[in-house]
Amino acid sequence: MASHDVRFGGSGIPQTVLPAEPEDLLAALAAAASMPAAERHDEVSRIVASSPRSLGAWAAKGDIARDTIEAYSSFRVGYHRGLDALRQNGWRGSGYVRWSEPTNQAFLRCLDGLRAMAEEIGETDEAERCALFLRQLDPDWPPAGR
Repeated sequence: MASHDVRFGGSGIPQTVLPAEPEDLLAALAAAASMPAAERHDEVSRIVASSPRSLGAWAAKGDIARDTIEAYSSFRVGYHRGLDALRQNGWRGSGYVRWSEPTNQAFLRCLDGLRAMAEEIGETDEAERCALFLRQLDPDWPPAGR
């Protein structure tokens, strides 16, 4: 049975930390980030297609989307993949998933991107739910510079 990194904070509230993504995947995303826009979009799409469980790839796809609906869709898929990953790593629907843990950042980027795109397309209720969920997952949300 795999071990899961679920910690209890001082208040007894569990904290989940997602595992790191493979180094080669992170390197491919970093290389794609330095490409011209059209090539970057195509390369990130290839990375998503070859690694559809990668939260970092979905977050990157949302960040470089060509329009609001593409971004919304990418962030939504990343958010749902992230919920799956959290559950696989011991999260039980409540507890902290903090930005201060670098391996949690791609999931939180997807959730925050979904919030922003939902707001942009007039899905106010969804945007508000996402904003509340972000603050429940990390009471220090938003992190500095976000």
